[in-house]
Amino acid sequence: MVHLRSVLSGPVLASLSTATTRTQRRVAEHRSLQLIQGSLSARKVERQSPWLAGLHRISTGFLAGLGLSVVGLSALTLHWQNQWASSYGQLEAAKSLEHRLQESAAVLEQHHLSAVKRPGQLVPTSSEKLIHISEPVTIRRNSVLPLLAGIQLGRIPAGF
Repeated sequence: MVHLRSVLSGPVLASLSTATTRTQRRVAEHRSLQLIQGSLSARKVERQSPWLAGLHRISTGFLAGLGLSVVGLSALTLHWQNQWASSYGQLEAAKSLEHRLQESAAVLEQHHLSAVKRPGQLVPTSSEKLIHISEPVTIRRNSVLPLLAGIQLGRIPAGF
């Protein structure tokens, strides 16, 4: 019997010692997880102090609403900034066109003043003093050959 015991005791003891260490590790992990879950549990906090749980819910809702409002205002700010930039570009283009118009009017005025022999007779113009005359009506003669009568002669659009 002694001989049997010494033969069986080596592997059996080794397997028992590894089984107990595994069980001890599982129990220790379970205790640590239970400790963490128990301390952070909303139900436990709600049971112990309901006003604190309500305050926590209110603050969570407030922070979520604040985050959504910040995202919404950021989107609106980007949209308004884009609109302002395009309006500013249109304003700059209008200023540039106005400046070019004034320059061309001044150049034309200087040309006409220098072309006249008596420059004192010309008066500087303004848009209020302009007179618009309609285009004169021209009478077409029907001297076109009958073969070409089917072709419509008109203005050719720009770009062709």
